[in-house]
Amino acid sequence: MKAHPLLITTFLGGSTLFAADWAIWRGPTHDGISTESGWTLPADPQPLWEAEVGLGFSSFCVSEGRVVTTGHADDKDTVFCLDAKTGKEIWKHSYPADLGDKYYEGGTSATPVFDGGKVYHLSRWGDLFCFEAVTGKVVWEKNVQKETGADLPDWGFAGAPLVQGGLLILNVGKAGLAVEKDSGRIVWKSETDAAGYSTPYPITRGGKKLAVIGSAEAYIAVEVETGKQVWSHRWNTRYGVNAADPILSGDLLFISSGYNKGCALLKLTDGAPEKVWENKNLKNQFNSSVLLDGHLYGIDGDQNSRCALKCVRLSDGKELWDAKEAGFGSLMAADGKLIVLTSKGELIIAKATPAEFDVISRAQILNGKCWSAPVLANGLILARNSEGRVVCVGVDRGK
Repeated sequence: MKAHPLLITTFLGGSTLFAADWAIWRGPTHDGISTESGWTLPADPQPLWEAEVGLGFSSFCVSEGRVVTTGHADDKDTVFCLDAKTGKEIWKHSYPADLGDKYYEGGTSATPVFDGGKVYHLSRWGDLFCFEAVTGKVVWEKNVQKETGADLPDWGFAGAPLVQGGLLILNVGKAGLAVEKDSGRIVWKSETDAAGYSTPYPITRGGKKLAVIGSAEAYIAVEVETGKQVWSHRWNTRYGVNAADPILSGDLLFISSGYNKGCALLKLTDGAPEKVWENKNLKNQFNSSVLLDGHLYGIDGDQNSRCALKCVRLSDGKELWDAKEAGFGSLMAADGKLIVLTSKGELIIAKATPAEFDVISRAQILNGKCWSAPVLANGLILARNSEGRVVCVGVDRGK
């Protein structure tokens, strides 16, 4: 049997681990779900390595043994590339940047991504970079906010770049911005109204590639090649914060926002989407949910409120359980398991089941404020806190 190209098969005492890179935000299928299987968290996981990257909330992307993330210190933002096995710095690139501590401690937001031997990064302030992944050499750079005159959202740009063919799709402007990934040349742009904070989300409809953009007031689908608006679903939230990424299942699109807005399931049609249901059972402030076997798992509530990890049925929005013990945090999934990092740095592995919150293992791996999504890649779990402490723990294989 031929292995999937994204999978690496490792034999360990007769057992098999299917491991995979995590080269882009939310993983290769844009849904926060890894193909990695045959793993468990050790009973007492000890850090394989630790690193300091500065203040920020960037998550991680992993490709060919390299990890990228970002942080802020000494009036500069820095993109770090670390060795995935050792945490040793391979390269870094710093550039002047404001702290941006409006209503919170500030620091970096978006996660850099890998593609075709390059690393692409969009800063809170519109600085857009293309680096050589191996050396960190700057291939090109520009400030897209200044070039387009797009309004700067209150908390700056936060979405990761989405690579689509030869283009980078960015959540800049009312309904996105596209640049050539080889040169940074602007291909199309939208109105200058404030962007939201989600990462552009790719879908295909009628043979056309579209990107769903979370603006300050709506979720908008545009043609990837031209930027032409295909539809818009009005979705007003307090402070214009539409930050969680949509999730597609067939012709159904799930959206969710915090600040007591709630969530909705939209049915995609030839025209404007039709609302299937809407309620307040799952309010993702900025960390996205995952969808497994027809059930949504995600954090309900804002970081300054009473929050819970919840399971909600996709078909009708019914809440099946809530785990207040998990509180605020972030998550991804792999091998039928939820990988949850609470806001206080506890790593929880639980079965992804609608029956109950079924914890398999848990361990305190960090302290401080932990808002960034954890990443499992090639048998390693990466996590960080807002101060910039990065921890890498290994998983047991073949279990």
